[in-house]
Amino acid sequence: MTAAARVDPDKVQSILRDVAERIVLPRFDGLAKHEIIEKAPGDLVTVADIEAEHVLTEALSALLPGSRVVGEEAYSKSNDILDRFDTPGPVWLIDPIDGTKNFTKASETFCMMVALVENNRPVMGWIHDPIPNRTVFAAEGEGAWLDGTRLIIPDPPADSAKVGLINTWYFDEPKRSALRSAARARFGELVSLSCAGHDFLAQTLGSRHFSFYRRLWPWDHAPGTLLIREAGGHVARIDDAPYQAGTRVHGLLSAPNKEVWTSIRDYLLLDF
Repeated sequence: MTAAARVDPDKVQSILRDVAERIVLPRFDGLAKHEIIEKAPGDLVTVADIEAEHVLTEALSALLPGSRVVGEEAYSKSNDILDRFDTPGPVWLIDPIDGTKNFTKASETFCMMVALVENNRPVMGWIHDPIPNRTVFAAEGEGAWLDGTRLIIPDPPADSAKVGLINTWYFDEPKRSALRSAARARFGELVSLSCAGHDFLAQTLGSRHFSFYRRLWPWDHAPGTLLIREAGGHVARIDDAPYQAGTRVHGLLSAPNKEVWTSIRDYLLLDF
């Protein structure tokens, strides 16, 4: 029996919602200065992140005996934790608060994410949006769901009306600046939400239409990658290699279908 077959997705959703209500939401718009820590320049963590990851780690480990956990905050203390993807057995991925900087500013654009990974491939994923108390769930081969409603990515508009993200720092100068100007003229709006979970959720619901990420962190991208795929979209590395949760490479592109994905990928690779 696979690890995914041993996990009740509703139990994971209940765990996420409980942690949100008990640990995360009480700190929303109420953090003291000493409860916000700068791990690196511009990279914040709060007491809510740390406590939520601790509780989620214990609860998910108990839910699936024999599993291991890779959490964003645990990684900040021991980079070797990513080696867990290279050994047999299921791995839980935890992002206790995705969009921490937004959270510290009392912006509602934050979420909590969990994924179950087998053989370096995300097979189950959850994105919990605490303020409206909604949860999206995806399972490999079983579709994507928003609180029981099946999600299918709607047909996208023309490029001139598409909303998306292009992290031009993937490219060197002078292409970086040239692409930045050209892409703003081609697409409707290019804006970062500073929260990958909300970005992937918005793409699934059709209010955003593509994203190109430079850095791949498993806790940021594994749940959303599975969500996009199971809702009918296409997501892959810019070289069209399949996404693997533990692979630390650059360049991940998501789009509502393979045709749009190929069109944007070819555009990104043009000489400007």
